[in-house]
Amino acid sequence: MASQWHSQVSQKLFLARTLLGQLDRPTVEGEGHPPNEAEQALRREAAIQGAIELLLRSRKLLLVMIARLYQRKSEEPATLDELASLIGPEPNEISRLRDLEQRSGSWWNHLEQLERSQSRPPATKKTVSAENIIAVAADTGPDRSAAALLITLNAVKHFADDLEDQHSEW
Repeated sequence: MASQWHSQVSQKLFLARTLLGQLDRPTVEGEGHPPNEAEQALRREAAIQGAIELLLRSRKLLLVMIARLYQRKSEEPATLDELASLIGPEPNEISRLRDLEQRSGSWWNHLEQLERSQSRPPATKKTVSAENIIAVAADTGPDRSAAALLITLNAVKHFADDLEDQHSEW
């Protein structure tokens, strides 16, 4: 049963990788002409947001996969806290995910940041005049580059594959 969920996680990650791979191609096959700058920016943003949504979905499916590994056949936890309340705080998967949740720069942490930024409207830009210039660190948000998303994608894939291998040995 968990193997089906592993396939679901893998499928979402494959689709996200496919979207990110499209960022390297300037034209769409069959169109013949390169898209203008605005069209290219729109396609890029669509591919990035689509890949992020698929990554976020794969994380939720990963939680369901873990629940199934612990014989929770109908529950579908959406958060790590929900999963921990279902299967308890003791299992190795919970401690591994809690560690990732706390570690800055982890794939779990990156997905948390992406989810927050993807769920909110963009911040309004303030106008700057000579009188009100103050040096402050700008919040640039999470790294949405294809390279960063691929690193996170590969880490999620590795985690899911590791879980599947570990539990299929039993």
